[in-house]
Amino acid sequence: MSDDGVVFNLRRKMRRSIVLPLLACVTLLGILSGVGAQEAQSGKNENDNGYAQISLFAKAIELIRQDYVDGSKTSYHDLVTAALKGMLSSLDPHSQFMDPNDFRDMQEDTRSRFNGLGIEVAMKNGLPTVVTAIEDTPAAKAGILAGDQILKINGASTERMDLQDAINFLRGPAGRKVTLTLLRPSTKEIKDYALERAEIKIQSVKGVKLLEPELAGPFKIGYIRLIQFSEPTTEELSKALDELQRQGMQALILDLRNNPGGLLNSAVDVCAEFLPSNTKVVSTQGRVASQQHDYSTSGAKKARPNFPMALLINEGSASGAEIVAGALKDLHRAILVGETTFGKGSVQNVMQLPDGSAVRFTTAKYYTPSKQVIQGNGVTPNIRVVMTPEQERALFALRNTENVKPEDEKNLIKAKDLQMLRAIDTLKGVMIYAQRNAPKAEAVKK
Repeated sequence: MSDDGVVFNLRRKMRRSIVLPLLACVTLLGILSGVGAQEAQSGKNENDNGYAQISLFAKAIELIRQDYVDGSKTSYHDLVTAALKGMLSSLDPHSQFMDPNDFRDMQEDTRSRFNGLGIEVAMKNGLPTVVTAIEDTPAAKAGILAGDQILKINGASTERMDLQDAINFLRGPAGRKVTLTLLRPSTKEIKDYALERAEIKIQSVKGVKLLEPELAGPFKIGYIRLIQFSEPTTEELSKALDELQRQGMQALILDLRNNPGGLLNSAVDVCAEFLPSNTKVVSTQGRVASQQHDYSTSGAKKARPNFPMALLINEGSASGAEIVAGALKDLHRAILVGETTFGKGSVQNVMQLPDGSAVRFTTAKYYTPSKQVIQGNGVTPNIRVVMTPEQERALFALRNTENVKPEDEKNLIKAKDLQMLRAIDTLKGVMIYAQRNAPKAEAVKK
């Protein structure tokens, strides 16, 4: 009996030249699926046979190629790519298939440079949802906020669009225009935004300064805003801290609001700036032993004073920002002020395929030092302070305005930034308490 009769039971009129490549693919995938099943020991029903299911898949492809009305849509590449996209996206909102161009774009992201609108998106409740509009980008300047749901891109509904397709629509050559239709859940407002793509160059660390005495009182309170966690972040942060310490900083506000995350190693290294060496800051747990990891601070970082710290967080704080927030909260190194974070705490492995494409799939979840799971829950603040959409728009509009006068920024903080004001008051209270109790502590020692 012929190969096609044994393996696929396809119609005899199908060409043998088409079947043989698929036979090789099926044989290979059947072997791999058997190995994977043994390793995972999933315990699923015994009829879940990889060889039989891949054979079924191959038969469906051949039937489509033979009889589908539009032959221009039935190349092996197009059908298998569509199947891979559907397979990965069915697992969870963060797993995806990336063609070679998508994979190159993802690699560019980690270098803080790409073309697009400056929106970090994730799937939430079946729709592409803004994790954050990154500062100094077209999206941020237009007033797009974390939590906004993307209903349409250039008039095309996103209801059945997978995440990678949405990202591809948002990205593209600089200078091209994109129209987004957004729903803001907090106000039920639906609005169109006409944006022009630009080359996005993200500066990781911004706003480094000592707060004005009118805000900080007699204390020297430093302020640093982290935009994302990329390759240069730790070095930029270290230089900023050195400068503030030279100016006599006594306490620090680290602003992680609307920070979408980034590289895990960068987030761990940021924690190392504030914690002792070899301190566990996050762990991962997955189905297999190879996904159980503890991530600890490096022993190579310079020691810094144990100055009081407050972290600002909101719904736009995600991934790496949540790792830093969760670690500094659990280890009692900082007081968290603001709103519960986004809740993106899963680990994705990216595996490149022979043609330059790649698959990204979830292999584990992040846990804070106290074993709190971040995925779906977020990190809750010690002090909850909610800001209205109007207050958020005013704050982030200021951040995306060039050549802002210090007086204007101070006045806006006093009038609109309730989270910043609460963080300042918290640190002032901590330092006042420490000052009042310092003589008593010395007296006890004597």
